[in-house]
Amino acid sequence: MSPAAGKDAALRVPPLCNSCQSKRVAWSKPRVDFCYDCLPGGPFTPPRCSRCGTASDYFSQGLCQRCHPRSPERIGPCKDCLAWGVFPQHNFLCWTCRWWRQHYPRGVCDYCGRDTTVGDQGACRLCLEQARMLQEPGRALDLAGANKHGQQLFFANMIFQRPKTRRLKPANGWKTPGGWGRPGPPPKKLILTEWVQPVLIDVPPDPEMLRQKALIENSELTRYCAAIVNEHAETFGWSVRQRNDVIRSLRLLQTLRDSPTAKIRATDVLQLPRYDGNIVSTIDVLAAADLLIEDRSRPIEAYFTKKAAGLPPIMREQLEVWMRILLDGATTAPRQRSRDPLTVRIRIRSVVPAVTAWAEAGHQSLAEITAAQVRAALPEAGAQRVLAEQGLRSLFKTLKARKLIFANPTRGMKGTQHNSTVPMPLDTALVREKLNSPHPAVALAVALVAFHALTAKQVSELLLTDIADGRLTLDGRSIPLADPVRERLTRWLDYRQAKWPNSQNPHLIVNQRSAPRLMPASRTYPWQQAGIRPQKLREDRILAEVHATGGDARRISDLFGLDIGSTNRYLDTLEHPDLGSAG
Repeated sequence: MSPAAGKDAALRVPPLCNSCQSKRVAWSKPRVDFCYDCLPGGPFTPPRCSRCGTASDYFSQGLCQRCHPRSPERIGPCKDCLAWGVFPQHNFLCWTCRWWRQHYPRGVCDYCGRDTTVGDQGACRLCLEQARMLQEPGRALDLAGANKHGQQLFFANMIFQRPKTRRLKPANGWKTPGGWGRPGPPPKKLILTEWVQPVLIDVPPDPEMLRQKALIENSELTRYCAAIVNEHAETFGWSVRQRNDVIRSLRLLQTLRDSPTAKIRATDVLQLPRYDGNIVSTIDVLAAADLLIEDRSRPIEAYFTKKAAGLPPIMREQLEVWMRILLDGATTAPRQRSRDPLTVRIRIRSVVPAVTAWAEAGHQSLAEITAAQVRAALPEAGAQRVLAEQGLRSLFKTLKARKLIFANPTRGMKGTQHNSTVPMPLDTALVREKLNSPHPAVALAVALVAFHALTAKQVSELLLTDIADGRLTLDGRSIPLADPVRERLTRWLDYRQAKWPNSQNPHLIVNQRSAPRLMPASRTYPWQQAGIRPQKLREDRILAEVHATGGDARRISDLFGLDIGSTNRYLDTLEHPDLGSAG
């Protein structure tokens, strides 16, 4: 350690000035309790920084804010990627490396040997950015070759998106062996089977050898799917880069699958990102070619597996029966309709604390639970108690109907009265700001909810054909669109046509992921970019209509498609002291 570094390590955070409580004390050795502005006889002009010589931004002990090792404005390198320009309040980590630490484990990089956060490819972020910088057109990342002679450092928080390397365009003749052109004539017959001989020892393939083989091999699978790939590319408006990614992913799957005659499992496709492959579009092609074995678990099933991991086997089986009936419904007595996965997730989350507590107390089955134990496991009060009561009542009712328990301990138990929330109006300036957003999707989504009180689900599922002649057809209702909504609709359609001219997606609002496919965009799009909750915006619109009409229940119910319970929730605000003058 150098003398300067040893001196910096010995410095501590100087205390605040006793007088102004805003600046740091002028120096600590010998001790003084005032800054240069508050020193007796002052104010005095702070000296220049003893390290950089600047006369501004003095901090303490003869150093400025940029040079003092304990200053919150001290600039240094990122701990993981060594990028310059990070501050101590974020533990000297850039934004991307902070994300990496939350999603990737710590280990030793295979290419530079540093002990840091390592991604799926065995490389740290510095080696990965170096490989992306030197990536050749039409080729996969060469991590070993790019980092053979060192890395080029960069400034922190300036790489906001992954660099897009120009890909080779598919040639008509595909005369170059191993090129990105036509893979040759398709086989006349492709013999495939869902059953394969199980492997004795499962050895993961060498990633580097797999990438090299995918570059030079035009497999039987690739030739068989070539026409389907081209059809999807033309139908859904795929870019050249996306089409090449799918072709390369098919080459990878030809090597990854257990047998040359085996169909492709969807779980194998999910492993492609570690080899720079594509997932969604590749699954679409395999499904169209009838080569896909769908063995993926639904997100709610993965959530259940995580929550029920530590429960006894019998108790876990009982919970799984309940979850299956909630998801798929039941056609045998007692019959039950299927529930939305989001509702099932809330039910599982509400009962897991009680079931976990019973398991820790030594119970092996839910048949051992009594009514007193159910009451003791419920939260004290509030919405959590209501949700727990509903979840446990549904659980034990289902198990009793399937004869998995002897008695329903929740039978006859009185439920807690649910206190509904009072809808409150939003700030008009905030709504106006979002209506004038420069992003066309944000402006349109906010306008649809602010003027016509649509839900986030309805906005994401709107089709282009639902709007005709300035009217929106929704759930059997014909809604004339307001003029501000029409203006923003025109701007969005112009933007969509310019950005995705070949998109065949029938939904009104699309994004980068859904435009080349037929699926709707996520319900959270574009609300995350908007920074406003659609439910609050919808409540604000209904609340304004209630106060404008003086509480006409029939009009509110017909205009917004509400039932009587939901309508009364808004009508009750007419007597609220804080909302009496709202309009």
